[in-house]
This record gives sequence, C-alpha cells and structure tokens, in this order.
Amino acid sequence: MLLAGGRGSRLGILTSRMAKPAVPFGGKYRIIDFPLSNCINSGVDTVGVLTQYMPLRLNTHIGIGIPWDLDKLVGGVSVLPPYEKIEGTEWYTGTANAIYQNMSYMESYNPDYVLILSGDHIYKMDYESMLDFHKENHADVTIAVMPVPMEEAKRFGIMITDADKRITDFEEKPEHPRSNLASMGIYIFSWKAFKEALETNKSTPGLDFGKHIIPYCRDQGERLFAYEFNGYWKDVGTLTSYWEANMQLIDIVPEFNLYEEYWKIYTNVESLPPQYYGKNSAVERSIVGEGSEIFGKVYNSVIGCNVVIGEDTVVRDSIVMNGAVIDRGSSISKTIIAENAHVGAHVTTGAFDSAPNETDPSIYRDDLVVIADSAFIPEHVTIGKNVMIAGKTVPEDYEGGVLASGRSLNREGGAS
Repeated sequence: MLLAGGRGSRLGILTSRMAKPAVPFGGKYRIIDFPLSNCINSGVDTVGVLTQYMPLRLNTHIGIGIPWDLDKLVGGVSVLPPYEKIEGTEWYTGTANAIYQNMSYMESYNPDYVLILSGDHIYKMDYESMLDFHKENHADVTIAVMPVPMEEAKRFGIMITDADKRITDFEEKPEHPRSNLASMGIYIFSWKAFKEALETNKSTPGLDFGKHIIPYCRDQGERLFAYEFNGYWKDVGTLTSYWEANMQLIDIVPEFNLYEEYWKIYTNVESLPPQYYGKNSAVERSIVGEGSEIFGKVYNSVIGCNVVIGEDTVVRDSIVMNGAVIDRGSSISKTIIAENAHVGAHVTTGAFDSAPNETDPSIYRDDLVVIADSAFIPEHVTIGKNVMIAGKTVPEDYEGGVLASGRSLNREGGAS
C-alpha cells in the first residue's frame, strides 16, 4: 500500500498543481517511480496507490502500470482515491486512516502480509529481504530503520531495540535520543495484527501509524522488530534537499546510481526523438533527457525531456524540467525551472546579494530561484536569489527590469 496523497507543502510552488510524488526527479523520472520500481524489483506485484491531493498528473503517470510490469489481470497496480460512501464522503485524514478506508481492497487479496510505503522518498530497497527478516523473527510488525548521526536523531521517530533488533521502545523526535535508529516510514504488518489494530482504532481522529497504530501494537504485546537499512535514502521534502538530491545524481561517483543494470528504475515516458546538440553547444557533468535540444551551454545540471535551451544561454547548477524553454542569451544559475515554463531571452537568474524570501523564508532559501509550472518570464530581466515566480509575468512586474533577491512574484494568485 503506497501512500501518495500528500501535497508536500515544503516544496512550495512545485506542488501547487500536483501531489509531491508526481514531482519530476532526475530528468526523466517522477518521485513515485522509485518506490514503484522497488516493488517490481522486489517481486511485489499487487500495489494499491492511495491518492488524494491534486491526483490528475499522478494518475496519468501511473496509468495501468505498464512501465513497471504491473498491468496484470490479478493484482497489478490500483489507484485508490477517497470515494463517496452511503454515510457520506470522507477524505483520508491520516496515513493509517487512508489504509483503513481501503480495507476491502486489501481483504480481496486475502493477504498474509501488508507492506506500507511512502510515495515521496528517493531510494533503492529490496522489500523481499525485509519480508524474510519479518518471517524469521515471527514478527507482527517490522519497521525499516536507518542509522543517522546522533546529533540529527532528534528530528526523527527513533526506535530503541535490544540485541535481537526487537523494538523495546520508541520516541517521536526526542530531545535526548537513546538510539540513532530512525524510522523510515516503511512497515510490514502480519495481516491478523494489522487488521485488528485498524479496526480497534478506526474512530481515532487523524489515525496515523507513528502516533496510533504502532503504539497500539506495542501495548498489545505484539512482536515489533527493526529492520536496519544502510543504503541511500533521501527525503526530498524541501526545495533544498530536492535540489541537492538531483545534484548528487551527477557527481563523478554518484552515491545514488541511476545506471545500475540489476536494479532498474522504471518510468512512464513517451516515445521521444534523441537529444540534439547544436554546433556551439557544450554539456559537462549533466543529465539530459530525450527529445531535448541544446544550443547553449549546460554545466552541472539536470535537464528533463523536451527541453529547449537557446543559443548563447548558459545553465549552471540547475534543474530544468520537461517541456521548459529557455530562450537565447540567458544566464541561469542555481534555479529550479518547473515543467512547461518559458524563460525569455537575455534573462539572468541568481544575481545580486542574497536576501531572505519575503513570503516563505523557510521554503525559498539557500539562494535557490524557483520558477513554477507553466510560468512565463519576459526577456531582458535580472532576477535575484531566494526568489519564487509563478504565472504569466509581464515586463511591468520587474521594476527597471529587476526582481530583487527575496521577492515572491505570483501571477497565478496575484503579485506579492
């Protein structure tokens, strides 16, 4: 059961039109491709994807599951939005509530075990190894954990275990952690214990795994174990972590390798022509998606599919998503340009000294410029750092051709 209904508000304007798991990543992929690919690589062939917030792009991307070999007569992938019932419509109010509302879907497969996943992390993990661990320990609940530096442990839900990895206690974001094993939000439940926990707690407001279901299972004396994972795992929940994770893909020796033959990442991508590079183009240490046309210069960047970068344009340390266009003579630095955005000619981003963002300084920070889905930026403008731009902007929005550092310009819902 793959939880993919969250907005991901810390990604700011990137999730104004789509759920966080649908946000593009690594040029040609979307974030949800990683847990879905983990499922098929691990032999999990029955997947329910729970959607809620802005699901259209996610639903279109998943389709009937063909790219992940999940288009099956029995099992396969099913998209599970909230639905109207006789007693009224109820939105999913918590992670476990969303699962409970789909009890009949799970029961139809008569499961022995249920695997709970989040749709918004970048990682490769063999769930079959975790299930083997669960079976060997005759566990009722197995929680995937990851060792983190002790000084960072206070940011996570922390599991305290004995020598056999049995969970003896857990703490939610403890001020003085007693362990460094952080919960990854990945759970395996034995069906009998899981069903009882959901049925018993079904009326709890905002029913959640970490706050309600796991404590209930512990209090009932169920066998809880921690499965330690030591691979790459990245929560791309903020714009900065999202940008960093993309940049890590193009390291000389990437910690997270998209090119491994034995653990492929699958995605739903249309048939596109190959990339085209103009005679004066240059590309160094970058990913470039199919169908893109590069006439300028690209350094240390992740470029999606069907992108056009004009002559004499230089793109550095940036993410340019599918269908975006950057006209000639522009200078783009440390910028996230969302899908189908259009940047006019002779535009400069990332200029001037840094200043905190005026509307959301905790979101638009670390000198990033974020240009929203389908935004338009007119030619001959200079844009500072920690800036957000959305909608079809016009020259009058840029006083003297300038948008200073820290500004938010939102023409989708009025200007700031």
